[in-house]
Amino acid sequence: MTLPDRLAAVQAGVTDAAADAGRDPGSITTIVVTKFHPAALVRELHALGVRDFGESRHQEAAPKVAELAGLDAVTWHFIGQVQSNKAKQVAEYSDVIHSFDRQSLVGPLAGSRVFIQVNLTDDPDRGGVQPEGIEPLAELAAGGGLEVLGLMAVAPLDAEPRSAFARVRGLSESLTRVLPSATALSMGMSADYADAILEGATHLRIGTAITGNRPTKG
Repeated sequence: MTLPDRLAAVQAGVTDAAADAGRDPGSITTIVVTKFHPAALVRELHALGVRDFGESRHQEAAPKVAELAGLDAVTWHFIGQVQSNKAKQVAEYSDVIHSFDRQSLVGPLAGSRVFIQVNLTDDPDRGGVQPEGIEPLAELAAGGGLEVLGLMAVAPLDAEPRSAFARVRGLSESLTRVLPSATALSMGMSADYADAILEGATHLRIGTAITGNRPTKG
C-alpha cells in the first residue's frame, strides 16, 4: 500500500470505530508517529492533510522540528520518556508532551501542555506514574503552571487492550474530580486504536499502520 492508502485506511478505521462507539470522529485526534522517519515523510503527510506529528527521541526530534519549521499549522507531540536534563529543551519545541510522569519535571516543563503518563504494569522501570500517584502529581502540575490535558497510557503486552483502556478511563474519571478540565485520553496505537476509541480515547498515537515499516535505525 502507498502512504496515501495507509493513511486513508486508518482514517476509515477511526471513523468506523467512532461510529461503533457512538462518537463523533472529529473529536478524535490522530497523531502520526514519525520517529525514525525522515523529514521528507513529514512533508508528504502534511501535503495529505496531517497536522499532528509524534516524536519520542529528543536527539532526533529537535533537528527535525527545526528543519520543518516552515510547515503551517503543525502540532508536535512528544511521546517518549522525557530525560530530566533535556526537559527544558523538549518543552521548547513540543506543543504537547504525552509523557509527564514525575515531580522533578514540573519546573522544567512549566507552561507546557501535558498528559500524565500512567504505568499499567508492576514494572517500576517502565515510564509512567502508578495509578495511586496520578492525583497528587496532577495537583503539583497544576500548581506549577502546567496545563494537564488528561492521561496517557500504553496497553501492556500481556493484557487485553480494551480492558487496559477501560481501566484508564476509570482513572480519568477520578482525575477529573480533581482537575475537571483534564478529560483527554491519549491511548491507542496501530494495533489497538479501535479498542481505545471504544473506551473514550481522544488522541491516538499511530505509527507503522500509516508510515509503514521504520527505516533501519541508525
